[in-house]
Amino acid sequence: MKISAFIPARYAATRFPAKLMQMLGNKTVIRHTYDNTVATGLFDEVIVVTDSDIIYKEIESNGGKAIMSKKQHESGTDRIAEAAADMDVDVIVNVQGDEPFVKKEPLAKLLEVFKKEEGKNVEVASLMQELKEETSIADPNYVKVAVDKKMNSLMFSRSVIPYKRDQEVDITYYEHIGVYAFRKEALLKFTNWEMTPLEKAEKIECLRFLENGIPLKMVVTGYMGVEIDTPEDLKKAAALL
Repeated sequence: MKISAFIPARYAATRFPAKLMQMLGNKTVIRHTYDNTVATGLFDEVIVVTDSDIIYKEIESNGGKAIMSKKQHESGTDRIAEAAADMDVDVIVNVQGDEPFVKKEPLAKLLEVFKKEEGKNVEVASLMQELKEETSIADPNYVKVAVDKKMNSLMFSRSVIPYKRDQEVDITYYEHIGVYAFRKEALLKFTNWEMTPLEKAEKIECLRFLENGIPLKMVVTGYMGVEIDTPEDLKKAAALL
């Protein structure tokens, strides 16, 4: 089974433009993400897929591999689907460019899903971590996920899910970590579908899978570090570094 990691990297992020080119310690955010993904040793190939000459040069000039997107894309998943369409690969892992603290263990657990006997029917898998702080649970920048007993996704939302009407019920809240693994066929199906109503409303791309009847197998991981969405996140990441 050939496994590749693709890192979609858009320069003009809405909430924090040029965030991937911000310095974090002695190198840029995107370099941290790329280098740490390579360092896991899990992949036959690691590729940054970008719409930006600046990001492309940042990766290539430092010995990495990058591909320029041929057209504009609404989501990172669409971006990597275009790049992977003609490649010889079985499972594709989408590592978000703004996840500089990539570690081996969570990605290994994610890939293990496809290697198990019951994993033959898994088309898409993703990571989640437990949310405990009330402020984070209520924060729409944290995408929440609700799962069934077999850890298949039921719903993703920026709202609080589930809503705890009965305060006596013990509920675990999970944050969706934007790291996905797809079988190539599932990825190509995704990019051929139109954006779906819930996806448009929530601005959560994986809802397109749910709205087309494909659940995501969710894998619980420990603390993944800081995802860089805002200037404040960059400060948190610098402190963590």
